[in-house]
Amino acid sequence: MSRAFDKVSHAKSVATTRKCDWRRGMSNNVAYALLVYTGLQIFVTVAAMERGAGSILPYFALVVLVAAIIPACRFFERRWIGLSDDEAADRSLAPAYRRDQLGLWALAIGLPFALTALFKAIAAV
Repeated sequence: MSRAFDKVSHAKSVATTRKCDWRRGMSNNVAYALLVYTGLQIFVTVAAMERGAGSILPYFALVVLVAAIIPACRFFERRWIGLSDDEAADRSLAPAYRRDQLGLWALAIGLPFALTALFKAIAAV
């Protein structure tokens, strides 16, 4: 029992002494968001191709991956990468960080579905 308590206590002390770095956190979020976006984009596009949503439109959707998501992700990362060491550890930036994090993930998850819906609507016309 005491050994388990020691492990929990140690984990809590490590978590509280670990220095916050908003720059690294946002950079990690951008990297993971790009992976998720790419996977979703390919999955959704392949599904659209199998349903016959147009021959060139799904490929165009993949090109939009490069044209839209990378600059958007770069926008989110650029806002945080320029912070000084003191600013990067400032806990008062947590609400702004959370806002950007949510915006990034909403874009990464929502854009593949929105693009596919748009291209299906164009193909239906």
